[in-house]
Amino acid sequence: MATKRDYYEILGVNRNASADEIKKAYRQMAIKYHPDKNPDNKEAEEKFKEAAEAYEILSDSDKRNRYDKFGHAGVQGQQGFGGGGMSMEDIFEHFGDIFGGAGSPFDSFFGGGGRSGSRRRTFKGSDLRVKVQLTLKDIAHGVSKKIKVKKSVSCNTCGGSGAKDRNSFRSCSACGGSGQVKRATNTFLGQMYTTSTCTSCNGEGQIISAQCGNCRGDGRVMGEEVIDIKVPAGVTDGVQLAVNGKGNAAPRGGVPGDLIVAIEEKEDPNLKREGTNVVYDLYLNFADVALGTQVEVPTIDGKAKISIPAGTQGGKVFRLRNKGVPELNAYGRGDQLIHVNIWVPSKMSTEEKKALENLKKSPNFNPDPDHSEEGIFDKVREMFK
Repeated sequence: MATKRDYYEILGVNRNASADEIKKAYRQMAIKYHPDKNPDNKEAEEKFKEAAEAYEILSDSDKRNRYDKFGHAGVQGQQGFGGGGMSMEDIFEHFGDIFGGAGSPFDSFFGGGGRSGSRRRTFKGSDLRVKVQLTLKDIAHGVSKKIKVKKSVSCNTCGGSGAKDRNSFRSCSACGGSGQVKRATNTFLGQMYTTSTCTSCNGEGQIISAQCGNCRGDGRVMGEEVIDIKVPAGVTDGVQLAVNGKGNAAPRGGVPGDLIVAIEEKEDPNLKREGTNVVYDLYLNFADVALGTQVEVPTIDGKAKISIPAGTQGGKVFRLRNKGVPELNAYGRGDQLIHVNIWVPSKMSTEEKKALENLKKSPNFNPDPDHSEEGIFDKVREMFK
């Protein structure tokens, strides 16, 4: 699979480009690779779609912010174009203002304008937003979740058309079925044309003569759907994923909206996430660190045994390689860092106190760190290597 090109590179703008600069760059690309100017040219058509995909992301401040932070992974599933998700007509529908509409200077440049002049309006359903909670294990390995959402769905009685039957439509007489009204205006530059949505049919090009009794002409009813969501490994709290076409249905057979999934990371009772690493605080008594021992520690994948050498000092950090979480859409995993803490009892029996009184007189119990012993700053630095 070919690597996707950088959106800024596609439009030929820098990463600090303003919204107007991005729109201007896209307009120039659209003119250069417009299908009317490049008939039967598949390469030009692909470049036209590629530019539209880049503009769709970079012209939306929220999508652009996620793209700047996470690259293509941050907007995965949110591009309607480029990958065949939408047709050329969909691009004209979404970005018609870029081309100026029928009768505009762009139409004369391309030698006509019949392409956009006969377009009918297509409604788009609204997006839905849900929150999904994930454990560290879910995040480390990726997971599929099935969720049930209440939303507007296409009416089964009329198939989403809103009409009683297929004979319950008539062409709009105001626009002749095109969905748009074209008007000529005389100016000092000559006759100019403007195009606007037909108010009689709301741009649909046809009028319902007899409505569906179930949805009352809207084409939608309230319902439920179980949706399968695939969450990639390495997501972070607050990341939003989009599932195309799983939002609310659109009126009268239009394009459904998207389902936006906001990720919430559940707090783990034992492990704390720091980037791709996870940290565990291990508490040991004085005898264990002095004599050495073996202990079990929790990890994302279950329990793991580690050996504590005799003479281990408080603050020592042990590392379990590849026991952390991966970066989004990247190979490998972070590590688990185990921070040793020496547990000091707050209450002791008389016998315990006597034993410690005797021990503290021993020369081996007097602190005598040598230069080979790591200081606190060395240990902190080691944690984040």
